[in-house]
Amino acid sequence: QAQLVESGGGLVQPGGSLRLSCVASGRIFNIRDMGWYRQAPGKQRELVARIESSGNTNYADSVKGRFTISRDNAKNTVYLQMNSLNPEDTAVYYCNADLLLAPSIEYADTWGQGTQVTVSS
Repeated sequence: QAQLVESGGGLVQPGGSLRLSCVASGRIFNIRDMGWYRQAPGKQRELVARIESSGNTNYADSVKGRFTISRDNAKNTVYLQMNSLNPEDTAVYYCNADLLLAPSIEYADTWGQGTQVTVSS
């Protein structure tokens, strides 16, 4: 079994910054796309940012110019740098990855347990 473990969430004032990390562990042969999603109270889970193994990225319009996704393939880790945070960014942030686990031949859509980000003064 593989797992994704997020860290870096917390309470931050409007205009502040946070950096989320997500480490994939287990019998991982390869990782395809990695990404971050978020779910605010009473709302559906939504895509924040996603990064392919090639490094190509895509972002939700609401975070473009403020958030940056990156990955370290050697460490099986994906990051989300969040700047200029505002109260509308408050949500539980979930890591997601397509993992190829030995000895499987199919990628598994895998989710972390989430980390809370609260933006408030």
